[in-house]
Amino acid sequence: MVLQVIDKVRKNKILGGEIISRALAAEGVDTVFGIIDGTYFGLIKSMEPAGIHLITPRHEASALHMAGAYARATGKLGVAIASNGPGVANALSGVAVENAEGNRVLLITSSRRVGITYPDRGGAYQYLPAVEITRPMTKLSVFVPSADRLAELLRQAIRVAFTGRPGVVHVDVPESIMNAKLDPQAGWFREPAQYRALAPLAAPADQVARAAELLRAAKRPLIHAGSGVVHAMADVELDRVASLLKTPITTSWGARCVVDERIAESVPMPYVDAVNAARNDADLVLVLGSRLGETDFWGKAPYWATPDQQAIIQVDLDPEILGANRPTELAIQADVKAFLGQLAAALEADPVPTARLRERTAQIKKLNGMKTARRAELDKHLKDDGVPMHPAHVPTVAQQVFDEDAIIVIDGGNTAIWSNFYHQVRVPHTMLGTPKMGMLGAGVGQALGAKAAHPDRQVYCIIGDGAMGFHQQEIETAVRNHLPVVYIVLCDRQWGMVKINQSFALKPVKTLVMKALDPSETINTELSETRFDELARAMGAYGERVADPAGLKGAMERAIASGQPAVIHVDVDRTKHMWAPNLKTFKDMHAEPEGK
Repeated sequence: MVLQVIDKVRKNKILGGEIISRALAAEGVDTVFGIIDGTYFGLIKSMEPAGIHLITPRHEASALHMAGAYARATGKLGVAIASNGPGVANALSGVAVENAEGNRVLLITSSRRVGITYPDRGGAYQYLPAVEITRPMTKLSVFVPSADRLAELLRQAIRVAFTGRPGVVHVDVPESIMNAKLDPQAGWFREPAQYRALAPLAAPADQVARAAELLRAAKRPLIHAGSGVVHAMADVELDRVASLLKTPITTSWGARCVVDERIAESVPMPYVDAVNAARNDADLVLVLGSRLGETDFWGKAPYWATPDQQAIIQVDLDPEILGANRPTELAIQADVKAFLGQLAAALEADPVPTARLRERTAQIKKLNGMKTARRAELDKHLKDDGVPMHPAHVPTVAQQVFDEDAIIVIDGGNTAIWSNFYHQVRVPHTMLGTPKMGMLGAGVGQALGAKAAHPDRQVYCIIGDGAMGFHQQEIETAVRNHLPVVYIVLCDRQWGMVKINQSFALKPVKTLVMKALDPSETINTELSETRFDELARAMGAYGERVADPAGLKGAMERAIASGQPAVIHVDVDRTKHMWAPNLKTFKDMHAEPEGK
């Protein structure tokens, strides 16, 4: 009888981690990324019963990149876990990057038991003040002091994650709470609608009407789309409004994936001269979900027209961004998807005059001429059939081989530039990278997160050998978790972007004439060769090496046909790889424009 009573009590109790699992399941989370550890066993044990699958990488930073890519690819909450002390320390670079990129990620960490931490009792094993460390690089970082506050603080973190500009939120839970046997309380378990707003924030009707009025009257309006359009999944609405206005679209580097770049209105970032022309010719710019940050030259001349010649309508969820880097004619706090839907309705009810549309069509035709001329210039590199190959072949051939809706992840220094300039976005939300942070190696985990988000779609990552070296161990993660991602590693055995800058700093005339210095003339820019194809095979993946552009297509086709995670080691010409397109543009990006 006593044993039956004890057994009944045990059945009625839950582990502390189950509070978290139930909350995540209510939010529609079906995948979590992180490395297992006994300090949060109560969480791990409760995931599968809640319908949540755990994918374990080989490094906690990769868990954050996987969660960030999952969030960006789905529009949902990405979730990563890291254990106390070393686990949190390993995760920090991922936290910094995913927050900078504006990806909606919840990081759950474990800490040592209540009573010996916050503050450290003195000599606690694997103690790290995780909250203090992560607070400057997150939207919110909180410590859970007691079991009865776990659900409350978790809800707060999720609410913050879905408020304003996305980013990383962090909840640190002591192992003594995570693994405790608790009597469940009804108040711990709520539906999302009971603790956060679910409807996108619409714009006030009078502001929508004013925006429509300004856009009808403008001679040469421009739409500039930022990452807010990506997170709002507003690509359809963006295309609809651009069509109604007959206006060009530019994007930030982080928002390239929001538009089919084949449409006439698109002025993709690689066409730098056309982008600058569109931004300077515009008398009115509709800025959507963009801070107009450094990679947009802060919205200043000579890359944009001056404020006295160009008015700005800025739409963003975050009121602190509105008018921050450029004065606005109209500042609208709203979800860009909701706003674009409202704006489209207003423009359909009262269309732009036909004469205005004709003028704007002529402007678009002019910009398309500039795009065509630049494309022809860039494509001259594709006639280079030298061995080792010219890097321009890699993204070009990949786009021919992989499905149109395949997701491309771009990572590296010069590799990222070549890939961006030779890849064309055709299906929205099919490009990932770290354009705000430029984090080497993040793409390895991002590709896995994207594949977990879309298991039925092809995912490939074009990455430099330097960047691949940061997280090459995740090839085993791909094999173990049955994530058939294809990594295409451009190998030149050098820190190419650093080397070209160093070369000009050390011997500018010789660099300009000879195109490359001897390795002895630069400082620590050389790398030893890593046979990434052999590394892949050693970890159970498909591996192949290619140096001749004539063999590139076949190598990619065989990698896909293998049905396995795959690595293609591509030998590229060391000198040609260094001379990536528009190098001066990227250098100038870091100089303050002279305009006000």
